[in-house]
Amino acid sequence: MARPVPQGYVPRQTTDPVFYNARIRPVPRPYAPRTTQPMIAPDLRPDAAVFIGPPGLARSLRPLPRPRNMRRIIAQANTAPEMVTPARVGREVRGPRRGSVCGDRAIRGQAIAPVRGRGACGIRNPVRVTAVDGVALTTPATIDCTTAKALKRWVHSGAKPAVGRMGGGIKSLRIVASYACRTRNSQSGAKISEHAYGHAVDIAAINLKNGTSLTVLKGWRDRRQGPVLKRMHRAACGPFGTVLGPNANRYHQDHFHFDTARYRSGSYCR
Repeated sequence: MARPVPQGYVPRQTTDPVFYNARIRPVPRPYAPRTTQPMIAPDLRPDAAVFIGPPGLARSLRPLPRPRNMRRIIAQANTAPEMVTPARVGREVRGPRRGSVCGDRAIRGQAIAPVRGRGACGIRNPVRVTAVDGVALTTPATIDCTTAKALKRWVHSGAKPAVGRMGGGIKSLRIVASYACRTRNSQSGAKISEHAYGHAVDIAAINLKNGTSLTVLKGWRDRRQGPVLKRMHRAACGPFGTVLGPNANRYHQDHFHFDTARYRSGSYCR
């Protein structure tokens, strides 16, 4: 309800002019002339094109997400005449962290040139891995990405939960073998080893942050370390195709052998 007007009220006389015209309406922004062709990068889809000049409104049928580093992209576009394409923006926004390999930020290392060995030995796309999931490797492992990802999954889901808070957690893995052009167990006449393809890695010990180590040779049958190492061994069955330890044979008394060979019957673990 309106506020009551007191007796003797006299409205104030305004001296300021008021300009008002109800017929004035905002005019929409005009579209660019049809004869003007927008600049479109040749590798772009027409429905996701980036239009750069001339003046006027140009619409895209499919909007693109704004990249995080827009300031740098705009600065580069202002200093160089090259086209800013969605493919280039995607590489800058979603690219892997510097020093990571295999498209996984938790796998640290570097890609190296193809390894060519004798006969069937060699790795087509090798990487030299120095750390996985925050755990360093005492010796860089030359393997392929499939094996690197399996090692990362095992560290994250198997080794770390098995160790828990013992000794402050895992600091590093003692790697004693990765790529090597040799036969199984280095025996004459045996089949070629998965190490010769970059599919395998051998681990002799798990070093803890307090300076102690869980060694396969001495800890496997130890009353305190044994259960932890056996849990790690079981957890590797799945991420890896072959898992061998001290119970497998005399050649694996002092290390775990993990490789990514696949068998129709499933992982071979012993």
